[in-house]
Amino acid sequence: MNLVDRLTADMKTAMKSKDKLALSVIRMMRSEMKYAEISKGNPLTDDEIIDVLSRECKKRRDSIEEYVKADREDVATQLQQEVEIISAYLPEQLSKEEVESIIDKAIKETNVSSIKEMGKLMQAVMPQVKGKADGKLVNQLVKEKLS
Repeated sequence: MNLVDRLTADMKTAMKSKDKLALSVIRMMRSEMKYAEISKGNPLTDDEIIDVLSRECKKRRDSIEEYVKADREDVATQLQQEVEIISAYLPEQLSKEEVESIIDKAIKETNVSSIKEMGKLMQAVMPQVKGKADGKLVNQLVKEKLS
């Protein structure tokens, strides 16, 4: 079952069980996917759907940080619940150690040795971790390795 079918089935389940939050989040995700599909002009592949879901998850994570700073725990809690629902449709996330091993391997392959060449290293690493690791984490680990 592809992601679109899974989202549709889960939306029906959420309707039947009257789970308003899950229903709302799934509808938002389907809307974002439809918008991306219209922008592209073709049906989305599973990788492109994962990109859309990852982008939405990242938006919410960033918003959580801002709401916590503004002392709005109620909104931050709801956004965290939304992130958990969206994350269920994303591939399993890589651990910090797995990301570090990918970075180490890329450093050996690209012969990057200074922070000035960080872009070259990121180009080698990001396709391998796309959708499986947070970009902030990857960026932070790459900086640590090159420092």
